[in-house]
Amino acid sequence: MGDLGKKLNQGVGSADIGAFADSLAESLNRQMKAALQPEDRKALRRFSSTEVAELLRVSPSNLRNRHKDGSFPEVYSDNRGHRFYSAEEIDDLRGILARTGKNADAYRPGRRDGDRRQVISVVNFKGGSSKTTATIHLAQRFALRGYRVLALDLDPQASLTTFFGFRPELEFSESGTIYDALRYEGRVPLSSVIQKTYFHNLDMVPAGLLLSEYETETANALARRQQPIFAERLSLALDEVEADYDLIMIDCPPQLGFLTLTALAASTGLLVTVVPGMLDIASMSQFLKLASETVQAVEEAIGRRVTWDFVKFLITRYEPSDGPQTQMAGYLRSILAGQVMTEPMLKSTAISDAGMTQQTIYEVDPSQLIRKTIDRALSSVNNVADELEQTIQMAWGRR
Repeated sequence: MGDLGKKLNQGVGSADIGAFADSLAESLNRQMKAALQPEDRKALRRFSSTEVAELLRVSPSNLRNRHKDGSFPEVYSDNRGHRFYSAEEIDDLRGILARTGKNADAYRPGRRDGDRRQVISVVNFKGGSSKTTATIHLAQRFALRGYRVLALDLDPQASLTTFFGFRPELEFSESGTIYDALRYEGRVPLSSVIQKTYFHNLDMVPAGLLLSEYETETANALARRQQPIFAERLSLALDEVEADYDLIMIDCPPQLGFLTLTALAASTGLLVTVVPGMLDIASMSQFLKLASETVQAVEEAIGRRVTWDFVKFLITRYEPSDGPQTQMAGYLRSILAGQVMTEPMLKSTAISDAGMTQQTIYEVDPSQLIRKTIDRALSSVNNVADELEQTIQMAWGRR
């Protein structure tokens, strides 16, 4: 019998649980360092010409011809002559197309004069609805499409932060998270906790366990009538970086506490993730009812209405061959009609396998996965992102 078995026979106390956590943290840190050698940070792969043509909305032949006539600079080619592009090089090509193309605005999809930044909170009452998976994949896709994106982790469990290659329990145990920009005493500017990432056009704001203190502190601050109240704190923090980003994607915790309410009050759009099952839809119904009642109370406290440009429901972990899931998805669409996104996010072994090494399907080397499987996953995520992008563009008055 091992040490753990002996401890269980003798009874396990809080100190033992802490020891388990320390052992896991040390092991995970070693594994991450081994996986990320030699840089000790994540790095982004290069993208094939087929992927780049799709991202830029040009034909592969147009891409090839631009290189041949010299209007596009040369990039890395493998021994078969296939071109591969870094995210920065993709952005350079986008800039050339915007200067020389017939429809220049089409290549710069981000904010223009008069557009307000879009703050999109990814929410649900229930864990396991793929909030973090949706947030990071959408943020990365939008960055590759040319938007300036800020991913904000508002969940003390910090799964989004970990996805970006950080160890929150080691690197942000005392400071450096969104908590520092929201706290009621000693608040710092949001810009001081924004982390540059390995992903071009994509910055992030980390979270950590200390963020859970915000719930208790907010209750105390409300009792003291301390200003500004919680519903305005994230909006004010984001105002400090108003000009720096087109899109802000917020990964919210799986409960309707002060953190989620803070995000809802700061958002211009909501993306509600839901697995197409009866219990999940029932849980979401409860979430929506409670959110409605609570936001009304928030409106009274801040003296203004909380409105969003859009509220969309994203069906996640969807298996088209699963009869009951298909029925529940149809049921959801019959009730919420156009609010349910047409494109679902499919359940995918490619996404799961990539997640085992804290990667997304945009980061993982395609040769490491079955081609058909990763193509199916990419198609699903790309379609979801493209549909949401159209919604964002419509919020800016474009079609």
